[in-house]
Amino acid sequence: MRDLAMNYDFAALDALLSPRSVAIIGASDDPTRIGGRPIAAMLQAGYQGRLLPVNSGRSMVQGLVCHPDVASLPEAPEAGIVAVAAQHAPGVVEALGRRGCRAVTLFSAGFAETGEAGRRAQEEVLAIAARHGMRVLGPNTLGVYNLATGYFGTFSSSLELALPLPGRVGIASQSGAFGAHLSVLARERGIGASVLVTTGNEADVTVADAIGWMAGSDAVDVICAYQEGFNDPARLLAALDAARAAGKPVFMLKSGRSQLGASAAASHTASLAGDDAVADAVLADHGVIRVRDTDEMLDFAYAARARIFPRENTLGIITISGGAGIVAADEAELAGLPMPPMPRAAQDRLREVLPYGAPGNPLDCTAQALNDLSLFETFARSALQDGGYRSVLCFLTYVAGGASLAPRLLETLRRIRADFPDRLLALCLLGPEEVRRAYEDAGYLCFADPGRAVKAIAAMGRVGEMRRPQAQTLPALPDVTLPEHTPDEHEAKRILTAAGIPAAPERIVNSVEEAVAAADDLSFPVVLKIVSPDILHKSDIGGVRLGLADGEAVRAAYRGILSDVGRAAPDARIAGMLVARQLTGGVECFMGISRDPTFGPVAAFGLGGIFVEVLKDIVLRPCPFDEAAAREMILSIRSAPLLTGARNRPPVDLDALAAILSRLSAFAVAAGPRLLSVDLNPVLARPDGAWALDAVVEVAEDGMEDGEK
Repeated sequence: MRDLAMNYDFAALDALLSPRSVAIIGASDDPTRIGGRPIAAMLQAGYQGRLLPVNSGRSMVQGLVCHPDVASLPEAPEAGIVAVAAQHAPGVVEALGRRGCRAVTLFSAGFAETGEAGRRAQEEVLAIAARHGMRVLGPNTLGVYNLATGYFGTFSSSLELALPLPGRVGIASQSGAFGAHLSVLARERGIGASVLVTTGNEADVTVADAIGWMAGSDAVDVICAYQEGFNDPARLLAALDAARAAGKPVFMLKSGRSQLGASAAASHTASLAGDDAVADAVLADHGVIRVRDTDEMLDFAYAARARIFPRENTLGIITISGGAGIVAADEAELAGLPMPPMPRAAQDRLREVLPYGAPGNPLDCTAQALNDLSLFETFARSALQDGGYRSVLCFLTYVAGGASLAPRLLETLRRIRADFPDRLLALCLLGPEEVRRAYEDAGYLCFADPGRAVKAIAAMGRVGEMRRPQAQTLPALPDVTLPEHTPDEHEAKRILTAAGIPAAPERIVNSVEEAVAAADDLSFPVVLKIVSPDILHKSDIGGVRLGLADGEAVRAAYRGILSDVGRAAPDARIAGMLVARQLTGGVECFMGISRDPTFGPVAAFGLGGIFVEVLKDIVLRPCPFDEAAAREMILSIRSAPLLTGARNRPPVDLDALAAILSRLSAFAVAAGPRLLSVDLNPVLARPDGAWALDAVVEVAEDGMEDGEK
């Protein structure tokens, strides 16, 4: 999907999010009505621009002069808020366009969300706006707010509870109600979410646009996004790349798990990957941290405000409770957050200070450390200095919230923070809000639950890794010409070999004697396989024989395959038999390509043979990528030790394996949209190289792409 990284002018949304003047068409004097809430909120927030109410039935609205129509406005509004019935919206948008308006927020519902007639009406509104160079938010949107300028182009009733807190978190949401829900939750958590954009039907402005604008905004450091579908993947990936380039983490809650298309039945890769797994891989490749729920989203946003994203993250836990230390350590293991033990010499020194403590990791300094805070400080400093942990979590529970300890503990923590300004430091405590705020002001993250604290710390490390400079050199794309129809195995290997993907030596034959002669030339043992464009998975119907050691074995296998295939697939077209040298030893791997309808070709890697579907230990990555990225993929599976020499096995040639995977990713892009899938299973990796032993290449018919079959 690298080819989608296009240039977009996300700053053009300034007129939508920071307008210097706004006309409210359908303005109401009632601050609880849709046309009245934006005005009431902006008056309360001290909107810095000019409010221009429009309502033909009133001369004053909420203390402001009201104008009968758009044409009679004293100036051209930079933005317009349309709070009228759907049938009146096109005329209002036309009037705003003629007046010189640059952006329109359409509260009006009754468009594409209602069916075909609504879709046509929505297209009409969009065409009108496009003629006048206006951006459109919605229709069917709850609107936006931007606390920096006091602009509230929203009718959300959440504002009746309170205005958002000032802060540097931005929220972008396809769903209006859910986006407002997130903003309220953020306020309740004490998180300042100063920008909210809800995109509704996304006729024009999308969540991607909102993310891109926030990436360039001086008022936003952390971006939270709720995404239901990817209406414009190119725009989204460009926005995500802009956010990563700006050093701003994106935490995304992606809902909806769509079903695979019909082509998945023929592809192991597609059936193993799944649409949501593909989205996960693509989003991660562009710097997104996906979250499972609102708690995770807000925990991560809260932690990210500290702007400390430790690379090569490690966790040290200091606790006054052995049980809490175990709970946190269990969560760290689940999150993949390393917890190396303290150095032996440092443990010995801590035992001298507190003989009944546990100075490994977790470091249990017992409740005695709160009676003598010098003990706590000694353990904490040793963890940071001797242990070198990039992140430290201190479990202090309700004791840290008590009036008797909090002031003295706060002074200790301030000294530690001053000496280790680059470390991510968190406390697990219970206490009054004002006490927690004091610890936060001292530079500490505060959580009530140790598990949630660990997950947030792990996420900050993932952000740090994603912020590394992207030094990838993309591979050169080969010249690829796909056949008119899905090729048989022999033809598939010929096409792939031309793209630099090696296969075992083999020949295609059409008689028993040709098979024996080919086996003699290739040297025994050999493999015999049926060749047919109609049979993609040959072993399932008896179309493969392995370990043939002599000519008689080849003759018997030849006849047996024809008999088995004839019974199982009597109508299959038979192009011959494939005789291949049987390579042994090494580790069988799986490589594949699946064409995602949204994001294009995605590569998969895992262990091969029967294990790929049983273990489902695979990793995905959008194409293309270089050999360094391929090697990273290979080593990221849980079974990677089998490739690197576990239990005295010789390590396989990882360079050769990575070269094949990278070349396969380049082949997938070069082949274009008619390539539906590739399965290489197995790819045999040995210490002396790697070879594709079987290959399935599935293509769409000429003139047809995926989804048109």
